[in-house]
Amino acid sequence: MDTNGSLVLATERYGSGQVWKYSVSDGVMKRTRNGSEAGSRGNSIVGFFKSVFLPQGYPESVSSDYLQYQFWDTLQAFSSSLSGTLATQASLRGVGVGNQEATVAAATATWLLRDGTGMLGRILFAWRKGSKLDSEAKKWRLIADVLNDIAMFMEILAPHFPAFFTLIVCTAGIFKSIVGVAGGATRAALTVHQARRDNMADISAKDGSQETLVNLAGLLVSLLLIPLVTDNPFLTLTLFFLFTDLHLFANYKAVRSVVMETFNEARLSIVMQQYLKDGRILSPTEANQREPVFLQFGKTTPIKLGVRLQDVAQSSEELNLALKENNMPFLLGIRNGCICVCLGTNASVRDEIRAMCQAACVSNMLSCPTTLKPTQQNLWEIVHESQKQMEAHFSPFLKGVKAAGWDTERTLLDWDEWRVEWKTKNS
Repeated sequence: MDTNGSLVLATERYGSGQVWKYSVSDGVMKRTRNGSEAGSRGNSIVGFFKSVFLPQGYPESVSSDYLQYQFWDTLQAFSSSLSGTLATQASLRGVGVGNQEATVAAATATWLLRDGTGMLGRILFAWRKGSKLDSEAKKWRLIADVLNDIAMFMEILAPHFPAFFTLIVCTAGIFKSIVGVAGGATRAALTVHQARRDNMADISAKDGSQETLVNLAGLLVSLLLIPLVTDNPFLTLTLFFLFTDLHLFANYKAVRSVVMETFNEARLSIVMQQYLKDGRILSPTEANQREPVFLQFGKTTPIKLGVRLQDVAQSSEELNLALKENNMPFLLGIRNGCICVCLGTNASVRDEIRAMCQAACVSNMLSCPTTLKPTQQNLWEIVHESQKQMEAHFSPFLKGVKAAGWDTERTLLDWDEWRVEWKTKNS
């Protein structure tokens, strides 16, 4: 029964929005909305904007970090739009807009050279780094935006160096082409993470709507800025650095807000090393906060996954050492300062996780100051010791990460495509 004495037959709601109820009074069924009329009007306005700019079913249809990421992503897109206006104005002035001595042919040639070098850069970058964009989406997302800011800074400076203008804008074009590939690909990877109902297309479409709205706001602000910065290089650079600082800060906060539940090399290494240290399993939130989002050089032993057999063992004796007390469908060795993992043809996702965990264990042992002098024999002893540690710890570790909320059905480990079949002593 409701407050009016009517018999409530059923209630319904659209997603997590307003609740409606069906009641019967005097034999007539009526559909009414819960709450006051003023609250209903407010909810209608909010609901309209949610339906226009947010995925259907929000917040249940997206990951828990969606709103925080989109807030910072919107802020960085707005600041980038304003910086882009300043760079575009400088580029147009550099190719001769407003200069009576400039020719259309020279300006067109400069523009075509810039676009052409950018196209080549896009192809080369996708070839060399395409596979890294899934496994290290956050890192490359941030790198892309740093390169974008560098490219815009070069475009602003280019008109002040007319002898090198074409070279500068072509270099900037290459950087922007890398931004286009890395930014688009990593955004797709983040969309896969955010989708909780296989609604990648809807999330991508609404992200496009949000970006269009932000660019429209940036366009309106840019119309106010253009008269102020024209023929004023000092103000142009001042505003550019202000917008760039905001852009980089918002980007850093955006990638830091993402909490991925799938393992890549960095997250799995962090979780495994913490487990070996004190037996504690880090949650996805804790591991993502520790994950490096900047390029690192020489801080840890490099790990190569899915290598050729000769990268692990270069003789039959070394192959026997790799196979010693090893019944797993992967082989692990240390070669030229790198931890190399050779994967068998029948390896499962569980085996891939175990192989990476063992590689992280070896890396941890190599970084220990008490480690023996790294002769080849001592390196194989480290590999064998890591196998014993995996035998003792991997099963409870895998059970613990599942309980902590990690997805172990798939990974984002960057495996190369080499797969090997080897003969064991029993075969």
